[in-house]
Amino acid sequence: MTTTASGVPRLGVGAVILNDRQEILLVLRNRNPEKGTWSIPGGKVDPYERLETSVIREIKEEVDLDVEIKQLLCIAETIRPESEEHWVSAIYEVAVKGGEARNMEEGGAIGEVRWFSLHELPSRLASFTVPAIDQLRKRERS
Repeated sequence: MTTTASGVPRLGVGAVILNDRQEILLVLRNRNPEKGTWSIPGGKVDPYERLETSVIREIKEEVDLDVEIKQLLCIAETIRPESEEHWVSAIYEVAVKGGEARNMEEGGAIGEVRWFSLHELPSRLASFTVPAIDQLRKRERS
């Protein structure tokens, strides 16, 4: 069986960023995949880039925060054969070292940046954001 490059699994990263009020930072996706959904910030891993380096870079590029890795929170997988998408994403919990969250991609990939209570999340969440939220809630219950 041969596959096209678009059918090959791709590697992504995402970051769970909580403030001191235990609100999570989400970005409104302005582009496909999953345009119009709220997502944890993140993106694709560049060739030969370490996962942790990638998530730190992506957060700086998207929301202008300097972060450090606390821990790997979970792995999320999105499979959509109908659109030839297969993503495996490493989701990290990070701590903010500096900066003020702001949209660095206005008019581009991000429509809006906003903090949400974990108990009052928007209804349309990006698929790889859901396992991260589930993991946070599971940890909160234990």
